[in-house]
Amino acid sequence: MVPRIKQLATAPGNRRTKWVVLLFWIVAVVALGPLSGKVGDVEENGANAFLPRGAESAEVNDLLERFRTEELMPAVVIYARDGGVTEQDRARVAADRADFARLAAEDIPPAELSEDGQALLLTVPLDSGADDTTDRVDEMRETVRDAPDGLAVHVTGPAGSLTDAVAVFDDLDTTLLMASALVVTVLLLVIYRSPVLWLFPLLSVGFAAVISQAVTYLGGRYADLPVDGQSAGLLMVLVFGVGTDYALLLIARYREELTRHQDKHEAMSFALLRSGPAILASACTVAVGLLCLLLADLNSSRSLGWVGSAGVLCGFLAMVTILPALLVIAGRWVFWPLVPRHGDTKRAEHGIYGRVGKRVADRPRWAWATAAAITGLLALGATGVTTGLADADMYTGTPDSVSGQRLVSEHYPSGASAPADVIAAADAEGEVTRTAKATEGVADVLPRSEHTGDGRLVHLQVVLEDAPDSAAAEDTIDRLRDRVHRIDGADAVVGGPTASDADTARAALSDVKLVIPVVLAVVLLVLVALLRALVAPLVLLATVVVSFFGALGASNLIFEHVLGWAGIDHSLPLMGFVFLVALGIDYNIFLMTRIRESVVEQGHARGVLAGLTSTGGVITSAGVVLAATFAIFATMPLVTMAEIGILIGLGVLLDTFVVRTILVPALTLDIGRAMWWPGALFHRLGRDPGRRSVGTDREVRPDVRV
Repeated sequence: MVPRIKQLATAPGNRRTKWVVLLFWIVAVVALGPLSGKVGDVEENGANAFLPRGAESAEVNDLLERFRTEELMPAVVIYARDGGVTEQDRARVAADRADFARLAAEDIPPAELSEDGQALLLTVPLDSGADDTTDRVDEMRETVRDAPDGLAVHVTGPAGSLTDAVAVFDDLDTTLLMASALVVTVLLLVIYRSPVLWLFPLLSVGFAAVISQAVTYLGGRYADLPVDGQSAGLLMVLVFGVGTDYALLLIARYREELTRHQDKHEAMSFALLRSGPAILASACTVAVGLLCLLLADLNSSRSLGWVGSAGVLCGFLAMVTILPALLVIAGRWVFWPLVPRHGDTKRAEHGIYGRVGKRVADRPRWAWATAAAITGLLALGATGVTTGLADADMYTGTPDSVSGQRLVSEHYPSGASAPADVIAAADAEGEVTRTAKATEGVADVLPRSEHTGDGRLVHLQVVLEDAPDSAAAEDTIDRLRDRVHRIDGADAVVGGPTASDADTARAALSDVKLVIPVVLAVVLLVLVALLRALVAPLVLLATVVVSFFGALGASNLIFEHVLGWAGIDHSLPLMGFVFLVALGIDYNIFLMTRIRESVVEQGHARGVLAGLTSTGGVITSAGVVLAATFAIFATMPLVTMAEIGILIGLGVLLDTFVVRTILVPALTLDIGRAMWWPGALFHRLGRDPGRRSVGTDREVRPDVRV
């Protein structure tokens, strides 16, 4: 290592510079702390935040702003009574309409009676640009709460759906921060069995969380990078999970070095030099993998990409700077009651991972074939997976907007609560209207059209026959677009909720085809550079891909047969793949760098077993911590977030206990020294197959051939 780089890498453990590192972080947190609380100011959770770039539905949303100073968002109030509405019900609706007038942005049209006479539909236009739109919906719901017996009343429509969605993200960052801190604290207490040591990684992760939120705010504010509520929530879990993983690896190596060195500063310097490259490679792999999401069309994926990579890098910097500084400042006593003493070495191979390694070494081919078969069987659960969730399926419970939509679908054309928006040249209004009405799947074109102030554009609302979140409705949107696009001079575009869902689904599929190959190529290049070989990186990459499909299959079985969910969100395969490949490679990097180090000293077979034995406990602990932090999402009321938590949590556990513990070591043993082809280690092992340890002069027993 270049002397200056070596000096910089070991600075946090140096007698003098440790104080400089501590002061730097304190100043940084004090200076940037106020910015960390402003992430909500740059979050964009509006209509276009989760749409693809350049989508027609996004263009419609932009054009709608030209029609009036305030953009309208309808709240649809559905009143329904089995057997038919009564005069008393009509009077109640009239009273509510008069009361809602103070909340509406313009006059409220009369309630519409359903053909079966069992329901009344009241559409209340709200100002979507107002800060209190959701508060107004809540007030409307409070007003209708005391409806007469037998009269079902719900507030749905775009405004109702938005209000229910906002309720999910309200205080989400704080909730996830507290939950992550609690989970990590409990697990660190169990892992370290020390009343003191857990404080140091948790404090360091706290430093990283503050800086990562400040970076997120600065990126959204000054670099115009997309930030949404979902990625901001994922940021906290990612920082706590990945940051704690890096802390576990560094502390484990530091504890090991304390038994070899009397001086704690020297021990920390060796720990940083020996574990730092693996932690750096891991952080770079995860960060670069997430940055590949910037290639996606979906704004939500792009947001997650850069926000997640910023969190990972901040976590890495904290774990290799402030954490080592705090540990050496505190001294050995932080490990109490299991304080590591100089010369107090123990034979790790007598532990559980030593026994696992010996079993794997006895029959490596049988071991990896069995592990691959188990993972493959789990992957079968992904066959026939249903992608795409209807609005009614987006929540783990049944919010008011979903109940209302179901009632609307029972008594009106299903698309009445969320009509499609068509914007066209004003002088083509008549032809566009006739064409839309003649389109298969269209129930009606509402007579209330709007025009821009300059009179050039017209806004038409088209009611679909089918539910707005159904596949049939999306087919109608395709037909409608095709027909109105062909009207000369109309320049017509079609948007609205159904069009947005269709555009999102297609962009998600396109993103999968583009981003996944790029992620695989980037991760492969990082592994090649780290391991200085080609075969090992290809094998490791194959194992994490297999692990992803196994996790996806197992998760889908849980979603469908245990939780009864309708399918998986469009974005889940891509986000799950990027996360699990990047995080799965994490553990393979930690394992294989240690194996490579041991192989250099002891030969191939013994080195593989030594690497597995020495890293087994800490990597398992890291995997459990990461899986537990992501499992927090499983408690969220939004199915999309719950699915992310379950998929990544299961994937990390599968990678920890099957792939990293059995599959990778067994394949490495079975492939032999060819694992390191065509690097220098492959040739060195060929020249010295084990009679003398590679790279040393001391004699060892001949390497065992397995």
